[in-house]
Amino acid sequence: MIDTQHERDPQNLTPTPPGAPDPVPHPHGVETTVVAPTGWRSWSRDMLVSIAISLFIILFLYQPVRVEGTSMLPRLQDQDRLFINKFAYRFESIHRGDVIVFLYPGDHTKSYIKRVIALPGDTLRIDRGTVYVNDIALKEPYVPMRYRDDRSEPERIIPPGDFWVMGDHRSISSDSRDFGPVPRPLIYGKAAFVYWPMDQLGVVH
Repeated sequence: MIDTQHERDPQNLTPTPPGAPDPVPHPHGVETTVVAPTGWRSWSRDMLVSIAISLFIILFLYQPVRVEGTSMLPRLQDQDRLFINKFAYRFESIHRGDVIVFLYPGDHTKSYIKRVIALPGDTLRIDRGTVYVNDIALKEPYVPMRYRDDRSEPERIIPPGDFWVMGDHRSISSDSRDFGPVPRPLIYGKAAFVYWPMDQLGVVH
């Protein structure tokens, strides 16, 4: 930020101190001198502005949540703290691969966190653990071999407005294979960033 100082001096007789910035002529006879903010006041002001912006973003755009359970291993561990973006899906579409937070269809007092596997209108089937969407086997690098299982699901078309979700730890996850697709109105956030513990710090992919 910069401060502007206006001085009215019709005769232009005020001497300029050594080292001061040259005055900038004003079309109406007013000279404007640009002065860079200095000292602890400038630092304090910038710090306060930064804190205010950060608080606004955290309080109004993001929500801190705690993970309970291990169905999203290895990326998300039990008791991880993360921020979810509450407004992401007001401005963008839900994509395959997103990690979302939603109200559990069987009990809206509970929230689940899972990965989107299939979108409305997709054809989905699971053959002994391998997921096929629109007859193409998904590449799922987020599911380590040791977390895979051999469950199968018959072919189905995901209804309009619904999303098929699954946990990354396939052998223990309770997900759409158990409670079916998740309706769009129940989805209220996108996992954004793990902030605790520090060794888990990072963006959620």
